[in-house]
Amino acid sequence: MSYDPSQPYPTYPWQPPPSPPEPVTRSPRHRSPLGHHSDLRILRSAYRWQRRTATLTALGYFTLFLVLSACAPSFMASSVTDGLPTGLLLALLQLPVTWLAIAVYEHTARRYVDPLADRIRKQSEVDARREAGAR
Repeated sequence: MSYDPSQPYPTYPWQPPPSPPEPVTRSPRHRSPLGHHSDLRILRSAYRWQRRTATLTALGYFTLFLVLSACAPSFMASSVTDGLPTGLLLALLQLPVTWLAIAVYEHTARRYVDPLADRIRKQSEVDARREAGAR
C-alpha cells in the first residue's frame, strides 16, 4: 500500500478506506422548512415587544419612585391630603402598576403572540404530516 498525499494517512493500514458520503436528495416542497420560516422571526419580535412593554411598565414606575425618593425628598414628604405623604401614595400605587403590567402582558399575549404561535404550530403539524406522507 503506497502513501497518497491527497488522502489522509490511514491510522490502521489494514482497514479499508472510508466510503464516500451518499449525495443528499431532497424532495420538492411548496414551503421552506419551519426553521427558516419568517413567522418565527415575527413571533420572536412580538414576544420581545411584549416582554419589553410589561417590564418597562413595572420597572419604569419603580425606577421613577426610587429617583424621586433620592432626588426630591421634599416632594416625597409633601402631603397630598392630611396625613398622606406623596411618597406613601406613590409607594401604594406600585401594586396597581404591577397589576397593570401583568394585564398588559396577558393582553398582548392573547392578542398578538398566541395567534402567531398557534398558526406556526398548525403549519408545523401540516409540514410533519406532509413529510410523513412523502416517505
